[in-house]
Amino acid sequence: MSGVVYDIAVIGGGIVGLATANALLAAQPGLRIILLEAEDRFAAHQTGHNSGVIHSGLYYKPGSLKARYCVEGREAMYRFCEQHDIAHERCGKIVVATDTSEFPRLEELYRRGEANGLQGIQWLNAEQIREFEPHAFGLRGLHVPETGIVDYKQVASVLARLAQDKGCTMKISNRVVGFRSIGGEIVLGTIAGDVRCRALVNCGGLQSDRVARLCGVDPGVRIVPFRGEYYELLPSRQFL
Repeated sequence: MSGVVYDIAVIGGGIVGLATANALLAAQPGLRIILLEAEDRFAAHQTGHNSGVIHSGLYYKPGSLKARYCVEGREAMYRFCEQHDIAHERCGKIVVATDTSEFPRLEELYRRGEANGLQGIQWLNAEQIREFEPHAFGLRGLHVPETGIVDYKQVASVLARLAQDKGCTMKISNRVVGFRSIGGEIVLGTIAGDVRCRALVNCGGLQSDRVARLCGVDPGVRIVPFRGEYYELLPSRQFL
């Protein structure tokens, strides 16, 4: 067992774990933190396999925490990408109604967007939709200019570097397989050896419920991962 006792161990090297390590070190510089990632690279799961969208905050109930944090997080992400030269684009998106029965839902989205402080939302007719996106079809649409895209693997890579620069110890291929408490300290068993710490933050993503149970905590829920579907938009492909 290593003689080093870390102040905090963060389990999970996705964007949440990496951002958490940075936030802890920003709040209290000099903390001795170790980040443990099960895979042989960061952003190996959800972070590296999502759609890459920077969401605008269009969908969430006005006044909810989701609405507030989505809007604040969107602008924080844009600032972070600009500060660290991460490729991104505030490209906007179009939400379309392909049938008149969908008009009320589109109007509700417009209302929510306005209430959540989104700027520049614009109504489009069928012809205007095609002008914005020739591959799209709809009877009516909403153009939402504040939506963007980014490669979150690049974001994670920058977060990992920043955390390391602040003194965080980063360990990949260190899956946590055991937990015990000894004299006020936590001993995490990993496939690469034991890690001692005084506090633990679980950022295990889809495995976070299993990590919690491993550590003797019943989260009261079970996460059931499932594979989603996506379409690759090719120049010759039309979606109606």
